[in-house]
Amino acid sequence: QVQLVESGGGLVQAGGSLRLSCAASGRTFSTYAMGWFRQAPGKEREFVSAITWNGDRLYYADSVEGRFTISRDNAKNTGYLQMNSLKPEDTAVYYCAASTTEYRLGYVGSYNYWGQGTQVTVSS
Repeated sequence: QVQLVESGGGLVQAGGSLRLSCAASGRTFSTYAMGWFRQAPGKEREFVSAITWNGDRLYYADSVEGRFTISRDNAKNTGYLQMNSLKPEDTAVYYCAASTTEYRLGYVGSYNYWGQGTQVTVSS
């Protein structure tokens, strides 16, 4: 079992930055791939970014490529999502998730554990 807790969300103006954190507890976090997803009101949960267990492969949605950076510190059992040049359309609840597989990391169904989410609101 892995418990995930996101933090770092908030209200920011367009063009600003936020850094989300995902603190993991329970079984060894370093053995899991990690992903970030987001869900805006009335929309389905969508993939944002993912990172393999050792960080050797990173994946990004086209909508955030070049603006967001995913990383992890396995010694601290924590993952991160650095979000720069934020846009109003980035407004959503952001979720981190852990997966026992390193395939199909862009899909919600590939993840075994989820955090409760953190709200990110970008004002224009």
